[in-house]
Amino acid sequence: MRHESIRDLTKLLFLDIETVPQAYRWEGLDERSAALFSEKTRYEQERQGKDAAQLWQDKGGILAEFGRIVCIGVGSLHKDTDGLHLRVTSYHGDDEYDLLTRFTDLLERHYATEEHWLCAHNGKEFDFPWIARRCVVNRVKLPRLLDIAGLKPWEVGHVDTMQLWSFGDRKAYTSLALLAHILGIPTPKDDISGADVARVYYEDRDLERIAAYCRKDVAATAQLFLRLTGRELLPADRIAFV
Repeated sequence: MRHESIRDLTKLLFLDIETVPQAYRWEGLDERSAALFSEKTRYEQERQGKDAAQLWQDKGGILAEFGRIVCIGVGSLHKDTDGLHLRVTSYHGDDEYDLLTRFTDLLERHYATEEHWLCAHNGKEFDFPWIARRCVVNRVKLPRLLDIAGLKPWEVGHVDTMQLWSFGDRKAYTSLALLAHILGIPTPKDDISGADVARVYYEDRDLERIAAYCRKDVAATAQLFLRLTGRELLPADRIAFV
C-alpha cells in the first residue's frame, strides 16, 4: 500500500490502544494461565535469564492472550473553510466487551467501505491485531477493516506510520516519541508513559489519566502521518480533544 492511495484524508481513522495484564501481579493468575504464559515465553526466559514471574511484569500487558484493552483512542480529520481539523476522542472503561462493541460499531457505521483506512504507529504489529484478537475473545463481530483473513496485502486498509518511516528497513523499532522529537512534532509533556499504564490502572485506579495519555498519542500519530506524507502539521487550535 502506498500512502498516495489515500486521496481523501477524512477517510482515515487514527487510533492508539492502551492495554494492561489480566492480573496485575503474577500471583493473581490462575494456575492454568500461569502455566501457559510460562510455556509461551520459554525462549524469552532463556534468552533473558528470567523466570516467567519476572517476565510477567514486562510482557503480561503486551500479549493479547494474557492482557486486555482498557482504552482505544481515535482521531479523524475534517475539512473546514480554513483547512483540516483533527477531532480526537476515546473509548475506555473496565468492561472490555463494552468498549470493543462501541469501537466496532463506529467502524461499521462510518468506516465500512474500501475507501476507509486505519492508521496507527506500529499498528500492524500491535494495535490492529490486538483489537482483532480481543474481539474474538469477547465474541465481538469483526468489522470489515479488521477482518483481513485471506486478503492480499494491497487490499488491507491499514497504514502504519512506523513502516512509513522505515523505508523498507524492518530491523528496528522507532518509537512515536522519538519520531515526534526529531521531526518537530509538538507533543505535551506527560507524567506517564506506556510503561506506567498498568500501575496507573491497577494502583491509582485512574483510567481518565490513561485515556488522556492515549488521546495525545492519537494526535501525535495523525501529525506524524501528515509530516511523513509531505503535508503541513496542524496548529494546536485545529486539534480538539473531546
